[in-house]
Amino acid sequence: MTMTASEKTDLSSPPVVSVIVPARNEEASVAACLESLVGQSGLEFEVVVVDDASTDATRAIALSFPGVILADARSLSEGWSGKSNAMFSGAQRARGKWLLFTDADTVHKPGSLARSVREAEDNGVALLSYSPEQEVHGFWQKAVMTVIFAELARTYRPSQVCDVSSPVAAANGQYMLILREKYLDVAKGAAVRSLLEDVALAKALKQSGQKIRFRLGADAVRTRMYRNFAQLRDGWTKNLALLFPATGRLALMRIVEFVLIVAAIAAAVFSATRGAIAPAVISGVIAAGVYVSFLGRIRRAHFGWRANLAAILGLPFFSWLLLRSRNAHHRGEVMWKGRTYGQGKQVPHALKPARNDNIG
Repeated sequence: MTMTASEKTDLSSPPVVSVIVPARNEEASVAACLESLVGQSGLEFEVVVVDDASTDATRAIALSFPGVILADARSLSEGWSGKSNAMFSGAQRARGKWLLFTDADTVHKPGSLARSVREAEDNGVALLSYSPEQEVHGFWQKAVMTVIFAELARTYRPSQVCDVSSPVAAANGQYMLILREKYLDVAKGAAVRSLLEDVALAKALKQSGQKIRFRLGADAVRTRMYRNFAQLRDGWTKNLALLFPATGRLALMRIVEFVLIVAAIAAAVFSATRGAIAPAVISGVIAAGVYVSFLGRIRRAHFGWRANLAAILGLPFFSWLLLRSRNAHHRGEVMWKGRTYGQGKQVPHALKPARNDNIG
């Protein structure tokens, strides 16, 4: 029989899964996330929210959910990013055989937790990670997010990630189900403490001989990563240079692709208005060829057709973000959620003394 979250917190036997939600100023999204988590069924689990020195209503919202466990992130030490530190803090508090690290901006479909555990166990993996369905709003989010996720799908192909003979490793920090003992084996490694903790964790596990599984998880979870332009800009500035080391070359490739498509279309239209049929046809064929190739790559992002069409205008913005990310990392001025990261240091703001609260 599946027990409620409040009943499970009183059991001496450990739950199957400890769901760990690192949260720093997530008042806009954490309630929907927790509502979808506490309603899971089919196995015993606990939900642990790790408050990473929030200054908004995140803590109060977590306290309003009976049975949810609230823990404070430990003091942030040099070499740790805020999220990786919160994850480790949650793992120290957790009791489950499996840990599910999931972001506060995710919403989980009914029964998805039990299904993911079965999938991980059936495939004999130490880590199962889903790339959630991405909820995007507005023209620029559709354009830019589509280009970025298409590039991620090209660089970190799930078939290669799941192949034990391939060195390619990846995970999505929005949903990572991992065996607790395997996580603790690698969690203190320098790479896993980084800003790109999800990919680093997957690489550390794979290099240690563990099997990992990574796939699109729209059947299990969705997320709204960003709610405004500033969040989108700063979030990808934090990550892109780490995800794509050859940032300059990739930025140039995408700018050239954009210019080629636009120039070929413009040439075709200009030639047609002048009655130059042959040049118009040649330019049109070039434009169509490049654009069809572009759309073929963009479809890997699994966004809708409107986002696919908008993505052409996301190309130059993606190139700008790549260069912005590279420059920020080179200067040691990567800013995210009120902290500055760079050159192995963090400048945390408003850290609180450690405290644990059991709710319910």
